Amino acid sequence: MSVLREYGEGCPIEDREAGRLKIRYNTHEIPTTHTLRKHMKAYHDLMRHVLDNGIDKSDRTGTGTRSVFGYQMRFDLSEGFPLLTTKKLHLRSIIHELLWFLKGDTNIKYLKDNNVSIWDEWADENGDLGPVYGYQWRSWPAPDGRHIDQIANVVEQIKKNPDSRRLIVSAWNPALVDEMALPPCHALFQFYVANGKLSCQLYQRSADIFLGVPFNIASYALLTMMMAQVCGLEAGEFIHTFGDAHLYSNHIEQAQLQLSRDFRKLPTMKINPEVKDLFAFKFEDFELEGYDPHPHIKAAVSV
Repeated sequence: MSVLREYGEGCPIEDREAGRLKIRYNTHEIPTTHTLRKHMKAYHDLMRHVLDNGIDKSDRTGTGTRSVFGYQMRFDLSEGFPLLTTKKLHLRSIIHELLWFLKGDTNIKYLKDNNVSIWDEWADENGDLGPVYGYQWRSWPAPDGRHIDQIANVVEQIKKNPDSRRLIVSAWNPALVDEMALPPCHALFQFYVANGKLSCQLYQRSADIFLGVPFNIASYALLTMMMAQVCGLEAGEFIHTFGDAHLYSNHIEQAQLQLSRDFRKLPTMKINPEVKDLFAFKFEDFELEGYDPHPHIKAAVSV
């Protein structure tokens, strides 16, 4: 089933709630225009690669996809915030969803209270989604009855043992996949510390390139920046690695439209520097500056 949704439409991020924290945050200088645009090119190159080289396949939703297996993009977070400029994205939804994950929440009430509807199609009549991302991130059930807070653990390990190769968070729990409204698409991520910078690599088993991937890029880039701040590090790279990366058959025209658009300057994300606890961040602690995208593009969500 496909549900028409206007991703990217909504209040601009500059329209903040009354009483928001007003702080002039420090930020870094943004480099050349060429550098600013190369991140958008990475995403456009992915779409072109799938259009040109993908295999047409059937899928669970019955929509049909053009798909490739295995691809990688890299984003240097010192060079601007990788929020697409060739179509408008609804950053409010991205931020609130990330905060919702970090709360360990699996009911859409928080999202609905904040005018975010991206999970509506998968929730049951009570708003529940089962043991999805937030539950696995913050309360992974162990065989002995304990619940493991993977996020808190990885923050502690980054601070105490930054050279560890075990700085991993997994949302893919085989024992509970069948209880989830939607099994995790962005399934596992790993952090890496070098030269005072924190980088993150995501493995995404299934990637809806036109609708989902732009959200995933921005969400994990922001998470990396937040983690870096609370761990006393600079943000390094976000590396996005894909399994099945696909364009739905009813997104082909929209992808071609987006590919016809010119790149614009990347925005800057400012984060309240006073926040040192990952779980204390609020929506008002984020400010996007200089976002001037092309208009949003309507597309149907396959459920």
